[in-house]
Amino acid sequence: MIPPELQSRSFRPYIAASIISPSSSSSYPTASPYSPNSNFPSSSTSSSRSRFSASFFAHNTRIALALAPCAAFLLDLGGAPVVIILTLGLMIAYILDSVNFKSGAFFGVWASLITAQIAFYFSSSLIFTFNSIPLGLLAAFLCAQTNFLIGAWASLQFKWIQLENPTIVLALERLLFACVPFVASSIFTWATISAVGMQNAAYYLMVFNCVFYWMFAIPRVSSFRSKQEVKYHGGEVPDDNFILSPLECCLHTLNLLFFPLVFHVASHYSVIFSSAASVCDLLLLFFIPFLFQLYASTRGALWWVTKNVNQLHSIRVVNGAVALIVVVICLEVRVVFHSFGRYIQVPPPLNYLLVTVTMLGGAAGAGVSALGMNSDAFSYWAFTALTVTVSSVGAIVVGFPVLFLPLPAIAGFEFARFVTKKSLSSYFSFVVLGSLIVTLFVLHNFWDLNIWMAGMSLKSFCKLIIAHVVLAMSVPGLALLPPKLHFLAEICLISHALLLCHIENRFFNYPGYYYHGMEEDVMYPSYMVILTTFVGLALVRRLSVDRRIGPKTVWILTCLYSSKLPMLFISSKPVVWVTAVLLLAVTPPMLLYKCADILFEDF
Repeated sequence: MIPPELQSRSFRPYIAASIISPSSSSSYPTASPYSPNSNFPSSSTSSSRSRFSASFFAHNTRIALALAPCAAFLLDLGGAPVVIILTLGLMIAYILDSVNFKSGAFFGVWASLITAQIAFYFSSSLIFTFNSIPLGLLAAFLCAQTNFLIGAWASLQFKWIQLENPTIVLALERLLFACVPFVASSIFTWATISAVGMQNAAYYLMVFNCVFYWMFAIPRVSSFRSKQEVKYHGGEVPDDNFILSPLECCLHTLNLLFFPLVFHVASHYSVIFSSAASVCDLLLLFFIPFLFQLYASTRGALWWVTKNVNQLHSIRVVNGAVALIVVVICLEVRVVFHSFGRYIQVPPPLNYLLVTVTMLGGAAGAGVSALGMNSDAFSYWAFTALTVTVSSVGAIVVGFPVLFLPLPAIAGFEFARFVTKKSLSSYFSFVVLGSLIVTLFVLHNFWDLNIWMAGMSLKSFCKLIIAHVVLAMSVPGLALLPPKLHFLAEICLISHALLLCHIENRFFNYPGYYYHGMEEDVMYPSYMVILTTFVGLALVRRLSVDRRIGPKTVWILTCLYSSKLPMLFISSKPVVWVTAVLLLAVTPPMLLYKCADILFEDF
């Protein structure tokens, strides 16, 4: 369901028509169901000026998460000359700003960036690095565009520019939101390829495109519009108070859907039809972003297509069903049977049918739950039957003993009851049964193998994995307990983070394992360290926003997850724990600052 503040007036009869002025009604004849997340170009310059309000740029954190890593990567490419020039230039700009010479500081920042860019061209040797003049020139243009966007972002921090040139400030804000997703995803992919290789480059680009689409392409409120505009139409913000227009949103959608696919075709054109797995790559690179786009439409991402709620729901259901079937089938070919075929205990052709039922049923259940389509009685029983079927068939696929098949069926029933009825007792029953199922699966498949991994036996690793899964399954239920019992969720989260740091530290820093005296390479890729780190940080932020965990736990978890990143640069076994202790030692002032902010907000 769409919250009231996102609904049109036709869905909110409690808003009296008398509170809407005639001028407002004539200017905005059609109410948008996604008006807080939509944008149209302003009707006139005078109207924009009258509604302009000089204020702090509210999207600094969002821009910093995208452009700060890009700036660090460019500094690494440019080397010492760029760092020296930029440091000296910014020091001069800081001195000018400290003596209240604001215009001098502004031009000092831009002069520093331009000079550093010129030095970058002479020190980076991009043409020789790519061994191609077109690619080198394209990379140079990308670096220059990134540098320009950093300058535009810096310009928004000068309030005198907001006061003297309001239209320029609005244009810079719109420029940032329009261009940063393209630039940031390209730079992030470039850096990732430099670290881990080119083989899965299109998938890296797809992931970064999805992340930055969510951050920037979902329409946001402008920082420089009058706050009084929010009160128009009973809470609806006028369309021209938002940053992006339909044109930019359309371009972002095209980039999300087609750029990873085109990039893959351009870099693997000789093998794109060489096997079934290669064809599945093409389909996945289109339909996974397409599914993400449909999910983002629940936040107003497709407001530029239609504003009718029923039409949007139809678009999501029909297109989502087709995309889901394609993605599931391609994942079966590309991942399940390719990498985990040895664990499928059912002979062909029955294995293909059962795996398809399991994956497609699970994906359909997740989609129904995400769209909130399991609220009535019929949907409840259909969702419950689907969950029980998926869990039972999945247990058969992995060779679960027939004697214990009621366990996954009951676990599926309890999970469905938790999702639909929000029953905590059902969830903890699911956790107990799920933990037992995982334990039986691990004992059945791995316990008797005489293998040493990362300096420890496989049995020790199985114990760690079981504990890790049990802790991860317990967190959602513990987080829903009353506030007085939130300390249980905090203890579980900290224990889970410590265990994750230990496992990744062992596997990433021990390069080989021993199997009957034979040493082979163990591949725990660096992108897994990055992925688990940022997923953990995102989970911490979500729980903190929902007031499920306290500031001290947020501080500890942030330090633990961040301490894994130095593994990528420093080859040392104790680097994770040394970094964690260092972060815990030097960051308490930040914790006190956050606590003070919370106290003042409550006051």
